[in-house]
Amino acid sequence: MHELSIAYSLVEIANESAVQAGATRVRAVHLRLGALSGVLREALEFCYEIATADTLLANSTLVVRELQVRIYCAVCKLEVDLESVQRFRCPHCGTASGDIRQGRELEIASIEIDVPE
Repeated sequence: MHELSIAYSLVEIANESAVQAGATRVRAVHLRLGALSGVLREALEFCYEIATADTLLANSTLVVRELQVRIYCAVCKLEVDLESVQRFRCPHCGTASGDIRQGRELEIASIEIDVPE
C-alpha cells in the first residue's frame, strides 16, 4: 500500500507550510488527484488519518478533487476529457492521442489553517 507513504509525504509538506505560516492548526488539505496518478482515493483517505496523528493536521479534512484524463486532439484542435482511461481516442472524431493534458496530478492545491490573532 504505497498510499501510506504518499499520505506521510503530503502531511510532511502541509505541516511544513503550516509551520512557516505560523499556523496553530490545519483545518483542511485540498488535493488534486488525477485518474492516472496510480493512487486509490479511498486508501489515501484512510492512510491520511494515520499520517496526521500528533501533527498540526490531526483531525483535519483531506478534500480530494478527482480529475479526469484530458487529451489534446490534433485533428479537432481541442482538449477533450476521456470517457474511459482504456481508450485514448478523441470522443468527437475517434483520433488516437497520447498528448495527455490532465490526469496525472497528485498535488496539494491549498491548505486551510488557523493562525493566532
